[in-house]
Amino acid sequence: QVQLVESGGGLVQAGDSLRLSCAASGLTFSTYAMGWFRQAPGKERELVATMRWDGGIISYGDSVKGRFTISRDNAKNTVYLQMNSLRPEDSAVYYCAAGQYKRPQSRYVYDYWGQGTQVTVSS
Repeated sequence: QVQLVESGGGLVQAGDSLRLSCAASGLTFSTYAMGWFRQAPGKERELVATMRWDGGIISYGDSVKGRFTISRDNAKNTVYLQMNSLRPEDSAVYYCAAGQYKRPQSRYVYDYWGQGTQVTVSS
C-alpha cells in the first residue's frame, strides 16, 4: 500500500520560510517522479514543483520560481519543498504526489497522493 505523508506546514508571516517534507512508503521511491501541488479554497489545484526520479527538475510553477526549491533524498524515500519569501497568496493545502511518465499520454501522471499539509501565510 502506497503512503505519502506530508509534514512541515504551519502558520507563518509573509517573508518567512518553511520546509515541507513528504515521506513515501510502499513504492520503489527511486523510480518515481515526485511533485508538490497546492490548492487554495475556491481555486483549482496547481503545480508547484516536480522532479524526476534522478533529481532532474521537471518544472516549477511560475508563481514560485526563484523562491521555492524541490529536492529529494532517495535513500530516505523523502521529497522536500523549501519555501522562501512566502507570500499570503502561497496559503494553501500542499500535496505531495508520486508519478511516472506515461507514454500514451506523453506526460507524467501522478497516481499517488498524500493527504496534504496546510500552509498559511499572514500579511
